[in-house]
Amino acid sequence: MTITGAPINRVDAWAKVSGAARYSAEHPVDNVAHAVLVTSTIPSGRVLSIDDSAAREVPGVLLVMTPANAMRLPPNMKDGKLQPPIGRRLTLLQEDDVYYNNQPIAVVVADTFERAREAGARLRIEYERKPAVLDFEEAKASVHPPEKVLTEETDTKRGDLQAGLLAGSARIDVTYTTPVENHNPLETHATIAQWDGDRLTLYDSTQYMKGVQRIVASIFDIPPENVTAICPYVGGGFGAKGSVWSHVVLAAMAAKQLGRPVKLSLDRNQMFGPVGTRPNTEQRMRMAALSDGRMTASSHDTIAYTSMIEDWIEPCGLVTRMMYESPNQATSHRLARMNLGTPTFMRAPGEATGSYAQDCAIDELAYELHMDPLDLRLKNYTERDPGKDLPFSSKSLRQCYEIGAERFGWRDRNPQPRSMRQGNKLVGWGMATASYPTNRSAAECSATMTPDGTALFRSGTQDLGTGTYTVMTQVAADALGVPVDRVRFELGNSQMPEAPVSGGSTTVASVAPAVQAAGRALRLKLLGIAAADECSPLFGATADQVGVDSTSDGGELYLLDDPARRVAMQAIAARHGGPVEVTAKAEPGDEKQKYSMHAFGSVFVEVTVDEDLGEIRVPRVVGVYGVGKLMNEKTGYSQLMGGIVWGIGLALLEETLIDKREGRAVNGNLAEYHVPTNADIQAIDVQIVDEDDPHVNPLGAKGIGEIGITGVGAAIANAVFHATGKRVRDLPITLDKLL
Repeated sequence: MTITGAPINRVDAWAKVSGAARYSAEHPVDNVAHAVLVTSTIPSGRVLSIDDSAAREVPGVLLVMTPANAMRLPPNMKDGKLQPPIGRRLTLLQEDDVYYNNQPIAVVVADTFERAREAGARLRIEYERKPAVLDFEEAKASVHPPEKVLTEETDTKRGDLQAGLLAGSARIDVTYTTPVENHNPLETHATIAQWDGDRLTLYDSTQYMKGVQRIVASIFDIPPENVTAICPYVGGGFGAKGSVWSHVVLAAMAAKQLGRPVKLSLDRNQMFGPVGTRPNTEQRMRMAALSDGRMTASSHDTIAYTSMIEDWIEPCGLVTRMMYESPNQATSHRLARMNLGTPTFMRAPGEATGSYAQDCAIDELAYELHMDPLDLRLKNYTERDPGKDLPFSSKSLRQCYEIGAERFGWRDRNPQPRSMRQGNKLVGWGMATASYPTNRSAAECSATMTPDGTALFRSGTQDLGTGTYTVMTQVAADALGVPVDRVRFELGNSQMPEAPVSGGSTTVASVAPAVQAAGRALRLKLLGIAAADECSPLFGATADQVGVDSTSDGGELYLLDDPARRVAMQAIAARHGGPVEVTAKAEPGDEKQKYSMHAFGSVFVEVTVDEDLGEIRVPRVVGVYGVGKLMNEKTGYSQLMGGIVWGIGLALLEETLIDKREGRAVNGNLAEYHVPTNADIQAIDVQIVDEDDPHVNPLGAKGIGEIGITGVGAAIANAVFHATGKRVRDLPITLDKLL
């Protein structure tokens, strides 16, 4: 490979900076009407009536869709619950029950957005209120286990936990909490729905076009091929857009009833409830170790909230099952029902929150042992996944520790809390471990060589802003053997070849092997055409006799023993009489039965804490990662840096505040839901360890979209303790918790 891995610029950069890139609400659709979602103002009860008389007086109002007049869906599709957790239980105006505040209860459509919004505000809604569970402490009084934790067992046990805890010379038993957090991508959820008879086109901001196609088709009981989801650009997803939510189907229902296209975009406040959250968690950690640091026991028990209408678990305990050698271990997951919207995936779901609890507990255990936290981790280092009893396909964590500690200067740390200062500021150093599973799904890609020399590759995947267009272009160029500027990679249409959800850091690991396979298959097909052509310089040649010259204009095939005998790939296509096309599929085998597959990293953080005011700053972060083969050095480093920034937000800023009387997010906007800004971020040093993993996929690439956030929360919390001597176990760490 010559182009793959190189830090080339994004191929879609100009489209984005010039405004040519179209996001879901920006596609030009003739005669489009504008919809506004109306949501509940109570957390539990029933809609008794909706008086729309004042709303219909607004000029241009076309439709007020409520439970009383919404089109009826097939009985088994009334809540759209298909393929969980991608297909969720939806609110499609088929019933009048209210389960959480901000739940969709009506859709108003008008000829302009402003008129639709005005009409929506004029609806007069009468409710029957019912008791609501809005306090997590109350909800915990009745918990239940989920059926599964992703694909894993809800609870695990190995050895004898109690015996292991008693055997340790040092032990801890502590509880950590994380708050409700909400996605806030710059682009809110948006859908344009357009019917042509029984065919539906959806311009939808989604991380899973194929999922939109299949789920919406099932809800309307039409063939999947009758639904086309289009999404060439996503303005941020981070997990929220991995599921099909109510507004997508409601937009299609309104368009069907109205007989014209309908555009529906959520406002910023509607990002808080109807489209998922990261649930709050309470995580009890118990650990014990001998005086030399060898761990004798560990346990991780998680309670998280879920909604009244379905289960969704934050899989916090998975990271504890595989990270350290612990002969006696138990993990559990429990759910507490609340009158809040259903939680969902949020960047590194489970790993971000679970690593916070686990790595803070490791730090606390290290202090109990009077041992360096890094040395304690190394003492319990393992080359096998103890939970699955499998070797890791590759693991460069030891090198990540060594390089990170050296670059950060960790060994110069005075371990005593409150021992390091800069003027009136306390200085703290903390560290933690980063990890994320390496996932892969089946994917397909088509490849076409056109007579004009363009190599066109297509796959029904998505680009969340992470650089998918660019990376796939690089892989395609190398696989086919043409210059990168001769490749055009297209995505964003569900009619293209199959691709999985862009979640769980799977896109590169899944789609890139299909792109690679398609490029190689196209090259072989072109060679076959040339070898069968008596007028071709390659007539009669076999594949092992032919090389490819990607430095030539358009890419050329040539005889290895006579390089002067060569032909351009586009010339083969032109002589063939038109485009030459292939479709290839790549899918995982039984690798996961043989290996445990994860990316790993180390995170070292410095914080300063104003001794008088409690203000926390993060002047520097060092992150070192082993993530297999990096597909693009520039976009890859950006991804990891972005994850670290999110981790700073997780530790210090992000928290959705719920009114315990009404169940509404009181800070449901970007003014009061705090995320890091430029002023909050200082030096971030990202490094990559060279790592060869032949088992994860044909390119040896591990997903990097989520590992960057993991470990950062714990590293900051540990640094704050080192600076202040005060252990804050409840995120976010705000100044009031230090004063």
